Amino acid sequence: MAAASARTVGELFHRTVRRFNAAGLHYGHGTHNARDEAAYLILHTLGLPLDALAPHLQRPLSGLELRRLEEIIARRLRERVPAAYLTHEAWLGEFSFYVDRRAIIPRSFIAELLRERLRPWLRRPVRRALDLCTGSGCLAVLLAHYFPAARVDAVDISAGALAVARRNVACYGLEKQVRVLRSDLFVALEGERYDLIVANPPYVTTRAMRALPAEYRHEPDLALAGGANGLALIERIIAQAPAHLGARGLLVCEIGHNRRALERAHPRMGFLWPQTSSGAGFVFALEREALERGASGSRRR
Repeated sequence: MAAASARTVGELFHRTVRRFNAAGLHYGHGTHNARDEAAYLILHTLGLPLDALAPHLQRPLSGLELRRLEEIIARRLRERVPAAYLTHEAWLGEFSFYVDRRAIIPRSFIAELLRERLRPWLRRPVRRALDLCTGSGCLAVLLAHYFPAARVDAVDISAGALAVARRNVACYGLEKQVRVLRSDLFVALEGERYDLIVANPPYVTTRAMRALPAEYRHEPDLALAGGANGLALIERIIAQAPAHLGARGLLVCEIGHNRRALERAHPRMGFLWPQTSSGAGFVFALEREALERGASGSRRR
């Protein structure tokens, strides 16, 4: 293999970038291009800080280090495994999470909004919060961090994903603040009410599922597939959330590229569309009262 003759981190990095580009890999699981992906895999495998590659470009590689690096690079190329599954590590901002194939790789625009504590849409103190479709538990951990006075429930239907979530909750020492529960959305939460509900449910349309790149097919279908129009679970969340929100309680839900379909289905709902790094329209926010008014308007039509 050409890269086997690399003697330094820099040589291996540049050759890996060329190989990743030639192979036409897909990204979106923490990195967005071949350079960032190659840098991450090399730095992580060598146990070096992930914030800068440049200081290490002239670092020589031992034979053992090179073999370890070649193995992980070869798997990324041959199997199209996302880097996060190869390293069992994913990042949301400055937060690191364990991940394996039992859970979707952490990524959510809601994480950006939590950094601002959902201002100005959140209009009440958060004493109880719910993370629906928690997957790896990443948003539950962020909820506990940004709302330290809140008790947080992390819910998922997948037992495997919940095992990953429990590991991440334990890694941050949050077992007393975050409760991890198995539930099909709100089914196991009868009588529970929250000040804030966040949800990053499956929302990939059936057509888009068929066209997913190989990298995304390593993730659980259960965490991605949202039905014909991508709204199967989102419709259930909208219908059931008011019964689990307190007065002025807020629902924040990620929906991907399905804004037009959602607004067609609920023309009277009055969705709020917070700005994220990819623009507005990927996440909506609604207070309980708006959810109830929108549902009432839909029934009158």
